[in-house]
Amino acid sequence: MKKYKKLSIREWALEDRPREKLVANGINTLSNAELLAIIIGSGTRTDTAVELSKKVLKLVSNNLHELGKLDLAGLRKIPGIGPARAMAIIACIELGRRRNLSGRLPEEKISGSKDVFELFQPLLGDLNHEEFWILLLSRSNRVLDRVRISQGGISGTVIDTRIILKNAVDRLSSSIILCHNHPSGNLKPSDADIRITNKLKDSAQIMDINLIDHIIVADNSYFSFADEGLL
Repeated sequence: MKKYKKLSIREWALEDRPREKLVANGINTLSNAELLAIIIGSGTRTDTAVELSKKVLKLVSNNLHELGKLDLAGLRKIPGIGPARAMAIIACIELGRRRNLSGRLPEEKISGSKDVFELFQPLLGDLNHEEFWILLLSRSNRVLDRVRISQGGISGTVIDTRIILKNAVDRLSSSIILCHNHPSGNLKPSDADIRITNKLKDSAQIMDINLIDHIIVADNSYFSFADEGLL
């Protein structure tokens, strides 16, 4: 039986090479695997960079949201993905997350829980640890700022009422919205979530600041305390 030589990326047709394809046709023409191949840089003795990228994507069922949840240890379980390639992927994902964080805040006013979810989901939806944020609003419910209050572990994070209220006072905020994520994917608020929400509501009222809502983000869905009548 005739054996066929495995082609390297340099031996592929020009239109099938990710870097050349990007230059010739634009980045929007590249598949997820081709984009990932450019990030990891090179393949192995047995797999091209694109083939290796397809193995990475197969691990997460071709879901980029799930890819964002992988850590270094998870990526290194894939044959051919060593420390350098794993770090390149992690760094790229984090850069995308920071781009969302530094993006321009919406100028329109917040009109409901969905607006808040759409603002925070890109930041919190694929994290494997908890983070607690606040959204600061003007009297007309226009966004003044969003502030990360704390970062914790898989099952919780520390929330300091004084820090939250100080941020609200410093920005002359009339209203605030709380937001944190549940990496487990469980949307149900914990007893601790309910306690801290009630505590912050009472404390904010003393300073004439209105707590409008508390949003829990889990993957691509959310829970609203206001919508569920818990505020």
